Amino acid sequence: MGLSSTKTNTMGLSGTKLRFMIAAVSITGFSLFGYDQGLMSGIITGTEFNNEFPATKGDDRHATVVQGAVVSCYEIGCFFGALFALFQGDRHGRRPLVLAAAIIMVIGTIISVTPFGPHWGLGQFVVGRVLTGIGNGLNTATIPVWQSEMSKAKNRGLLVNLEGSIIAVGTFVAYWIDFGFSYVNNSSQWRFPVAFQIVFAVLLFAGMLGMPESPRWLIAQGRTEEARAVLTALEDNDNALVDAELSTIHDAIHRMPKQLGFRDLLTNGKTQHFRRMLLGASTQFMQQFTGCNAAIYYSTVLFSTSLHQSRRLSLVLGGVFATVYALSTIPSFFLIERIGRRKLFLIGATGQGIAFLITFACLAAPETENNAKGAAVGLYLFIFFFAFTVLQGPWIYPPEINPMRTRTAAAGVSTCTNWISNFAVVMFTPIFIGQTRWGAYLFFALMNFIWIPIIYFFYPETAGRALEEIDIIFAKAHVEGTPAYRVAASLPKLSPAEIQAESEKLGLFEGGASDDVAKEKASAGNSSSTPSSPSEEESH
Repeated sequence: MGLSSTKTNTMGLSGTKLRFMIAAVSITGFSLFGYDQGLMSGIITGTEFNNEFPATKGDDRHATVVQGAVVSCYEIGCFFGALFALFQGDRHGRRPLVLAAAIIMVIGTIISVTPFGPHWGLGQFVVGRVLTGIGNGLNTATIPVWQSEMSKAKNRGLLVNLEGSIIAVGTFVAYWIDFGFSYVNNSSQWRFPVAFQIVFAVLLFAGMLGMPESPRWLIAQGRTEEARAVLTALEDNDNALVDAELSTIHDAIHRMPKQLGFRDLLTNGKTQHFRRMLLGASTQFMQQFTGCNAAIYYSTVLFSTSLHQSRRLSLVLGGVFATVYALSTIPSFFLIERIGRRKLFLIGATGQGIAFLITFACLAAPETENNAKGAAVGLYLFIFFFAFTVLQGPWIYPPEINPMRTRTAAAGVSTCTNWISNFAVVMFTPIFIGQTRWGAYLFFALMNFIWIPIIYFFYPETAGRALEEIDIIFAKAHVEGTPAYRVAASLPKLSPAEIQAESEKLGLFEGGASDDVAKEKASAGNSSSTPSSPSEEESH
């Protein structure tokens, strides 16, 4: 295929301008994600939505279950979108998946805003939300990988951090649109906020249409000349830098003779695929079970039911909550590279656990105005800590921690973990809150404290390192029998030449790491998950 291929599109941009546009497209996708996160909080208890779909009206057990199902069906769609990226991401590439996701989200939104109550309206709304979720699942599994592979090591964390932070901005926009349209006394009260997703999706599609494919993915497909064209644009025609980066990426990708499939995620050896997949997925699991979306999706409901505020005041408090959320992401830009992912995870888990303990204690005490205010302070304190620590980390860490050969599949597992955990939390939270005012907050506080030793003993720091350096950290940890977090703390930053030398020393090229994987595969036998198809392996 010639260099006229759409996979080398750059809109005529190069260097800093091209990297800026890549970041802009990425944050557009994640602002859409954030908008969807905040969207239902102000709609699910809205008068016009409840009149259109009476099954969601009220606070009895049946209505609570329906509310949970209507909100959480979106996460089911996201899960299947991420699952598709897991199994098909490497076959199709990063760029086509994001383009398809934007189209799917437009179709899902149109279905969501056109139902009318008497004609299976709630069912149609749910179908639209599930479709929108499929598109968002594709986006969230693909965009962080694409951004990571297009970024320099020195600012990769900052750029992916920007994606994570923009989630809060999208949520902020959704909350205040919900509040503004709460004054409209017709079905536009909920139809317009839902329809507004199309603006984000169209901008995402238009932006990605002019962007290039990941050079790492192109090299993995044997399309070296196209990869060179993309790298030349990214490096602003610095041929020496392009040659060095091509060589480094090529060596990292061809350390094994064949493209690895899903079953290779279950192997360890020097490559530590399974351990690295678990570490990445654990960040997404713990992000959900430390209570973030219990607070974000249902903040308006929590202010209304747990703190007994009026609907209007609950919407205002929810809007302030979203504002605190958006503003509190700002410290992350200064801290993500300076103090690293590991310390931010530790700070976040500790702060969030304390915040939910405050809410728990205030709700468990006798119901007074001061105790209600104290519970609200706990919720605001939680979102403050979450916004600059745990919000971004699970989107940065999995693409960094996993090697090129399994990055798409492992990132897909991480994102699937996020969405299935998200579904569970969003589904059970209104029921949990309905049964006990304070029990859910105690549960989430304990989950935060459980996470702290896991972070400390198992998460190595990745800040400022080339993606290929992470392979060396885990190989050294395996060979030396030392925890990976200690190796990462003691290993100096490596140049491309040093990376190649260390890789050869550790046997990470063909005949070294590949032999380890072959042995692990043989021992795994038929217990492994579905392997890649022969045609897929042969194509690489």
